[in-house]
Amino acid sequence: MAMTNPFQFLQQTRAEVAKVVWPGRREVLLTTVMVFVMAVLAAIFFGLVDWLIRQGLELILTAFG
Repeated sequence: MAMTNPFQFLQQTRAEVAKVVWPGRREVLLTTVMVFVMAVLAAIFFGLVDWLIRQGLELILTAFG
């Protein structure tokens, strides 16, 4: 693999960074809110599943214990 000189590397890097489409403030805010909403929904779901499994196991253990 051929070595490129540092100046050429920096030029290529700047050209690639210029192609990046950065999200706007509104898009960042909306996606952040969606991440928090999904995290809360997942926590509620897994908490409920955990509670149901625990209740079922306690029912089984008290019935046969």
